[in-house]
Amino acid sequence: MKRILHFVFFLLVCPVTLFSQITTPVIKARFGVDADLRANYFNGLVQTGNDDWFNLIAADTSGKYVIDTTGVAAVLAGYLTDVSPWPKRMASFFRSMSKPPFSIVNNRLWLDAIFVRDYHGNDTTVFTSGSDKNGMSPDDWTGGIQSIPDKNDILDMFVHIRRAGPNSTDSLWMFGGLSLDNTTGNRYFDFEMYQTDIYYDRVSGNWYGYGPDAGHTSWKFDTSGNITTPGDIIFSAVYQSSTLTNIEARIWVKKTDWQTVVPAAFNWSGQFDGAIAAAQYGYASILPKTAGAFYTGLGCTNNTWAGPFQLVLQNNSLAANYIKDQFMEFSVNLSKLGLDPVGLLGGDVCGTPFNRIVVKTRASASFTAELKDFVAPTDLFLAPRVQVDTDIPMLCDTGGISHIYVINPVATSVYNWSTLNGHIVGSTTGTSITVDTPGIYIVTQYLQAGCSAYATDTIEIGRLVVCNVLENNLVDFRAVLNNNLVRLNWTVLDNRVVSYFDIERSTDAVNFAVLDRVFAQPSHNPVAEYSYTDNISGLATRNVYYRIRMKDSSNSDKYSTIINIPLAVPVRNNVTIMPNPVKDLFQLQISSVNDSPVDIHIYDQTGRIVTVLSMNVQKGNNVFTLDNLLDKPRGVYQAVVSVGAEIFIQKILLIR
Repeated sequence: MKRILHFVFFLLVCPVTLFSQITTPVIKARFGVDADLRANYFNGLVQTGNDDWFNLIAADTSGKYVIDTTGVAAVLAGYLTDVSPWPKRMASFFRSMSKPPFSIVNNRLWLDAIFVRDYHGNDTTVFTSGSDKNGMSPDDWTGGIQSIPDKNDILDMFVHIRRAGPNSTDSLWMFGGLSLDNTTGNRYFDFEMYQTDIYYDRVSGNWYGYGPDAGHTSWKFDTSGNITTPGDIIFSAVYQSSTLTNIEARIWVKKTDWQTVVPAAFNWSGQFDGAIAAAQYGYASILPKTAGAFYTGLGCTNNTWAGPFQLVLQNNSLAANYIKDQFMEFSVNLSKLGLDPVGLLGGDVCGTPFNRIVVKTRASASFTAELKDFVAPTDLFLAPRVQVDTDIPMLCDTGGISHIYVINPVATSVYNWSTLNGHIVGSTTGTSITVDTPGIYIVTQYLQAGCSAYATDTIEIGRLVVCNVLENNLVDFRAVLNNNLVRLNWTVLDNRVVSYFDIERSTDAVNFAVLDRVFAQPSHNPVAEYSYTDNISGLATRNVYYRIRMKDSSNSDKYSTIINIPLAVPVRNNVTIMPNPVKDLFQLQISSVNDSPVDIHIYDQTGRIVTVLSMNVQKGNNVFTLDNLLDKPRGVYQAVVSVGAEIFIQKILLIR
């Protein structure tokens, strides 16, 4: 299965002479932009309701934290026991979003978030040539290991994308954060976003997986200036005197497009930089069509909490708090810019803005300044891609059912099922289905209702070759689980032709092993009843399956249907008919919380009773194999099953 790439957004340049900025704390889309990491805390005061990167308050309040803190205790313990040369403190690690990507939380759509701790000390992800620039192809960058000036040394980086509401029409926001080792002087950094699966190899110091257009993916336009293909973008920021003084966005384009195309969604602002002056491709700066504030940003105050993972400085010492302006935070309203991927390219609400992100620092405010430190390419927007499995991978054509289910479900995803040559019983939407026919089954995952397809998975239910049912001889094959004992019961109508029965058990419905052999007992009556009890104590499986192989007087082997016993203890009474639709035989599964009498009445379409059965069930899971509709015409029947004082009504579709 291949990754499905969605639509992209990009950020725009905002010169301070034309477009205003906000450098005081604000809350945007319920997220606090105040150079502080704490949810339910804003502008130096405790208040509930605003989300942020982490949560300092132990109690769960209305504001949520966006970064997963799994393993924080182990990380801190490792730091505290670390000794020179500080291998744990020098290592990088990351944490993804605290919710699955594309989750709706407090009526806001969270697309994704990530926190990355960069390598420390003698940094292993650093630009080493002294001539690496933004406009170059990553193929020409030189990475390696060396120390760098502390004002250029990235400690941690943060990214979060969300909408101001749950819908595609709600504003799309990007939030970013960066901590550097030293706050002396001005700071310059880039958030560069790629459409390809770019990656960095630390062993060789080389970059791979970059785009096809001089190392990037270029934006393409039609003759009217509308975007037809999105490409790479770069978002550059300048912090001077603890203030965000400029945000510039550039997109990677062909130089002739920059010279001739009049974009419909934005304006060119006059800057173009490639690897050299005569470069065919480069990063061109752009401006929004309308004026007004669309980005915010500021530096932290002194003694701002550095988060649950604390802060590892360049000298590998630990700090619980930031010093003034050590952490910088910003936000950009992409919808304000007119570059929301939904509105721009007609994408769905689950459209993703980019594929991978690289964060870099520069030596000066110039876009073409020497590059210093970087955080290697990091994935975003990777919701778990659907994977399926089944409890019974093989079926007979003569009957039986299999359950196919998603093994990594996401609560906010929608799963639709289809089949090429099989048959699905009941609903085709949800995290599982029931099938009664061998064939190929496909599930399609949508990250939310109304989104485009995100991922698919396929599973094949095979066809069993040995599927001879005990024709007209074995009847009333049933099982019940109680106190780790499975009791099997069956009846033969002509005991004289039976030599013995092999009781077979399986945990996967494919590979059966013989438990025991039950020899036929002499009987004056041709009808004989048999039973067998199996102790399953210590059996570590969700289901156990049984079948009977009968050896008759002609030395022929004939197999029963397979009975599936769920090992979970029932917490309430329940009745299930499988398979449904029914071809001939069917299984009646009754989960009972107590020993109880059971009465079964089956009615045809006219309301006439066609079958009446009475039996007793034991506490636990009871399974009966019935052939009471074997001689009935196809159509819809209704089974009314009373278990103790409860009545269950099930429709049965009989087919031939």
